[in-house]
Amino acid sequence: MELTPISQWFSKPIEGPLLISGPCSAESREQVLETARGLAALGRIQVLRAGVWKPRTRPGNFEGAGEPALGWLREAKEQFGFLLAVEVATPEHFELALKYGVDLIWVGARTSSNPFSVDQLANAMAGTNIPVLIKNPVYPDIDMWIGTIERFQKVGLTKIGAIHRGFSPFQRSTYRNVPKWEIPIELKSRIPSLPIICDPSHIAGRRELLKEIAQKALDLSMDGLMIESHFNPTVALSDARQQVTPSKLEELLNSLEFRSESVANPEYLNRLESLREIIDSIDSQLLELLAQRMDVAKEIGEFKKKNNVVIMQLRRWEEMINCRVEQGETLGLDPEYVKSLLRLVHRESIRQQANIMDRKNDSEKE
Repeated sequence: MELTPISQWFSKPIEGPLLISGPCSAESREQVLETARGLAALGRIQVLRAGVWKPRTRPGNFEGAGEPALGWLREAKEQFGFLLAVEVATPEHFELALKYGVDLIWVGARTSSNPFSVDQLANAMAGTNIPVLIKNPVYPDIDMWIGTIERFQKVGLTKIGAIHRGFSPFQRSTYRNVPKWEIPIELKSRIPSLPIICDPSHIAGRRELLKEIAQKALDLSMDGLMIESHFNPTVALSDARQQVTPSKLEELLNSLEFRSESVANPEYLNRLESLREIIDSIDSQLLELLAQRMDVAKEIGEFKKKNNVVIMQLRRWEEMINCRVEQGETLGLDPEYVKSLLRLVHRESIRQQANIMDRKNDSEKE
């Protein structure tokens, strides 16, 4: 089924990238209206968003104001002319959203990871054809993401888009959620008519990283941005570090380059750029993994030092080389390439462990 372009989702056509903004959570009437007033002054935000029901990782944190927040958002819509977007996780949430005139629904990462919840929501939305944006699952599972999209298609919805909000990292990372740009790129490759917008706020986790992520998304021809804004982020009840004031959001938007597609064989240029972005993303992950591997090597060095064991373990090295070369061959990698790469990695591990041994010797001399 061909999906409807974002430009045709609403009664008033959307021109250019879809720009969605608003607080992480609707906390009070004053907060919603003050933030909406600031965003309206920008003249660029088409959709006002806010969390009404907030599923938190642990209980006890602010979990949203519920139905009263929908009343505040409806007031902001009537006063400033915004379209409204909220997250829903249950059919009851959806029915309340419709009651208060919400124009756009999004499905959160936790919900999109649960096919049972998705089925319930999709069945509740059948027959409405309300626009729905589906965030990627918490973990990098593109088939799960596609499956969620297909469940909404199955009930007849055509105004469907995806939100790239990054994936929970297993190890330490620069970002709150690792972008893994190759996954939304692959998603677009599999479903070319699917609009994809980016949520830099949840990828970054920190406002100072928003620009680089937003620009990357635009350079990848994503169809819009969802950026969290609060009239006073310092007092926000949720995700304070990733929200910006409306004035700071204006500065951010003005700093971004909204590039047009090249007319010189755009299919070739877009595909080339997509492949390069995949390489950049993989290289970034490789560097993070190498750093994690070196941390483990250092820990091994400390352990050897405490137990008075030599650095070089020849048998272990030979077993590792043979095992990795064999694994590399099954993945289509040249054995000599694998050996050369592992030698470089091993050399650095030996150097790090030697430094640890040297520090021990220096302390003994003192």
